[in-house]
Amino acid sequence: MRKIDLFSLVGSFAEDKDAAAGLRKEVILPALKAGESIEIDFLGISLTTQSFIHAFISQALRQEGEAVLARIKFKNCGDAAKGIIETVVQYVLESIAEEE
Repeated sequence: MRKIDLFSLVGSFAEDKDAAAGLRKEVILPALKAGESIEIDFLGISLTTQSFIHAFISQALRQEGEAVLARIKFKNCGDAAKGIIETVVQYVLESIAEEE
């Protein structure tokens, strides 16, 4: 399992969508392509934005579909981060369904 410690990479406020896109390209997508699972640890993250989460995981959802969520674990998420993740996942899955 590939582990990502967000705090050590982005600090307590996960809002830089360019950093999220870099992590997506360099870590998340290659790990998923290699068949690995991913654990994203939110310990120390006090706030995140919807644009950060979207840049971070949306392409994985688009490429792998909803099934990819079984291979991505969100650890130590507060309620606000959980809500944002759920919103992004729902939005991306709905947009995929509309495209089909």
